[in-house]
Amino acid sequence: MKKTLINKVCCLFLASISALCVFASVAQGLVSPRLNANVVEIEIALPNAQEVLLCADWLSSSIPMSTGDNGRYYYRSEELSPGFYTYTLRVDGVSIADPSSPYVIRNVGQLYTYFIIAGDRADNYRVQDVPHGSVTMCWYHSQTMDCDRRMMVYTPAGYEDSNRSYPVLYLLHGMGGDEMAWNELGRATMILDNLIALGSVQPMIVVMPNGNSIQQSSPAYTATGVETVNFRLPDSYNAEFEKGFGEIIHYVDTHYRTYTDASHRAIAGLSMGGYHSHYISANMPHTFSYVGLFSPAVDARSQLDYYSCMDEKLQHQKNSTLSLYWVAIGKTDFLYEEVVRLRERFDDMSFPYIYFESDGGHVWGNWQLYLTHFLPMLFR
Repeated sequence: MKKTLINKVCCLFLASISALCVFASVAQGLVSPRLNANVVEIEIALPNAQEVLLCADWLSSSIPMSTGDNGRYYYRSEELSPGFYTYTLRVDGVSIADPSSPYVIRNVGQLYTYFIIAGDRADNYRVQDVPHGSVTMCWYHSQTMDCDRRMMVYTPAGYEDSNRSYPVLYLLHGMGGDEMAWNELGRATMILDNLIALGSVQPMIVVMPNGNSIQQSSPAYTATGVETVNFRLPDSYNAEFEKGFGEIIHYVDTHYRTYTDASHRAIAGLSMGGYHSHYISANMPHTFSYVGLFSPAVDARSQLDYYSCMDEKLQHQKNSTLSLYWVAIGKTDFLYEEVVRLRERFDDMSFPYIYFESDGGHVWGNWQLYLTHFLPMLFR
């Protein structure tokens, strides 16, 4: 009862802070963020705030915003490279999205404001004048987890009007994400539409399931309705999702026009999704010919049998139908050393893989980049 009361008080406090920010910014006619070529300007009106920090994925740490007249706080960036960027504002210890912007997305349990600096690879992240695929939110039953679970399925432009079969990419999110993450934060459907239209990527079906075994779906879409969300996810590495992955494949192969051989299947994921891709593909060596690990967690988080005997499993995978094993990580990613150990293991056993290293850390800007590099290598 006490915990519930505290949660309600915190929610009311956050709501009141956000409402005050919106009122102040709207009253003063602020437009934020403002993009001037490759420079972003952020401004917020908070006459009674003591401290306003900017927390942005292009900065190495949070920084105080500059103060101006009429209680305004201001920030102007250096020139940014083309890409997808997110930020939050921390007002006297409370994190909020920019109240002047409608471009807000949820990442784990936090709301972020986003913007795109156009040009170069970032144009792949925007809606372009090309044929568009469709995204279906569908449910499958998992006997392994004893519940119905939701996933998102992308079908390329022209799928509904053809009789052809398609290869399938299973695209997995990170810890705290859900079946919405790759579509909303990863801009996956925009990337697919644009690269397929260019002819650099084969038309394919892309399946984005919920990788958290304790969740049916993203928040508010479960049978329990609007409930308290547990973002700590203590059972993320209990192997339930991995053991039940065949159920997802079976649903897709029986409800969509797919090729059902390994040479037309790929699996890839970021962070925890990279962990899942690593272990699922090793335990199902004749199921996927293409594997992608984006900023992956790869050290075993559990002593379960599913995660053990990896040298033997990898050797079997090496000698199976494997066509591509692609590993990518940012130079400042906190999982960098895990990838170093994985590469050493691969090198010791002459396991074939391609390695890609980028600048930056554990951010969506990198995972979007990795997806644009990985997709053109599939199903060739």
